[in-house]
Amino acid sequence: MTRLRIAVRRFDPFARAIAAQFADFVRATGSDATLDAVEMDLNPLHATLIGHGGLASGEWDIAFLNTDWLAEAVARGLLEDLGPHLARAPIDDFPQAWSPSLTGLQRFGGGFWGMPYHDGPECLIYRKDLIATPPTTWEAFQACARAHHDPAAGRFGTVLALYPDGHNGLYDFCIQIWSRGGEPFDGAGRPAFTTRHAHDALDFLRALARDTRAIAPNCAALDSVASGMLFAQGKVALMPNWFGFAAYCDTAPDSKVKGLVDVAPLPAGPGGTSVSLNVFWVLAIGAGSRNKPLAWDFLRHCATAPMDRRTTTEGAIGVRRSTWDDAAINAAIPYYHRLGWLHDHARAMPITPDLARISHIVDRMTTAAVTTDRGTAELLAQAQAEATQ
Repeated sequence: MTRLRIAVRRFDPFARAIAAQFADFVRATGSDATLDAVEMDLNPLHATLIGHGGLASGEWDIAFLNTDWLAEAVARGLLEDLGPHLARAPIDDFPQAWSPSLTGLQRFGGGFWGMPYHDGPECLIYRKDLIATPPTTWEAFQACARAHHDPAAGRFGTVLALYPDGHNGLYDFCIQIWSRGGEPFDGAGRPAFTTRHAHDALDFLRALARDTRAIAPNCAALDSVASGMLFAQGKVALMPNWFGFAAYCDTAPDSKVKGLVDVAPLPAGPGGTSVSLNVFWVLAIGAGSRNKPLAWDFLRHCATAPMDRRTTTEGAIGVRRSTWDDAAINAAIPYYHRLGWLHDHARAMPITPDLARISHIVDRMTTAAVTTDRGTAELLAQAQAEATQ
């Protein structure tokens, strides 16, 4: 009996979906394989798969990988190129059944390095029972958060995911720069953290994180999942976060805000426009896997329309257009079809193996900004110097 080992990003919908999809795979194929799915938080997941080379050693057959990590994994020779597998055992409607934004970030360096699995660009998530018209500027966003901040009633205006896990710190910083008309990276993918737009972006994040009349306490301990769960508990009025958490709040059995959630474009900064962020999770095969044909067969199974829909019904976000347009899903989650619009207005991070290192530099910069009185210009200059070493 073959054991297929899968490293899973810790999030209950991921664990439920991958288990259900594997069970269906066994039923459909008659395979005698068993599943060994191990859940990990972001930093341990990156360390195990990439830092310690687990994808090359044979420890893992399949892994959940953030698209930001792909270039680093490829540069270290950790991933199997899926192109030959696609040629040998193709997916009938690939790639036309997916948005181009979900099939391009993993295609570089002469290879195709991961099948899209979980989607959901950043957007504004808000309580429609509290907020009739969502704010369209960051200034209005902070004012709206203050208006609905009521700790005595157990509700906070907003929340930021400030836990330094190399994830939302960089994303929030870049979104603030883009939404003000700036660029966090130059045309060659090098950091550009000392611009006026970057200065304004960090100033805003610092002010919001310290605004005790608007924000939940102890955001430094909250990652994107924990902040999403806070919203699901009915403790947050509005927040910038991943589309998947809105869907989770409308489908999770224990959510206290089912039917009260809506999404809108992220606010714009002065002189800028609304912009989203396209970062998604793929299923990749480890270069050292001894079960590559079986692993590919399972990836193909997960990519079918019924299994992609199952990703959604378990609380994550499917990646096929058929799932986004599904009538039953849109009846349960009325804004699901807006995923197409969000992708049309989404930006992406540069493809560079240095992105994980840079993200932790930005984490340290953001932490210093919200916990010390060091000047914004000084913090940005230090981050720029560290990032461009």
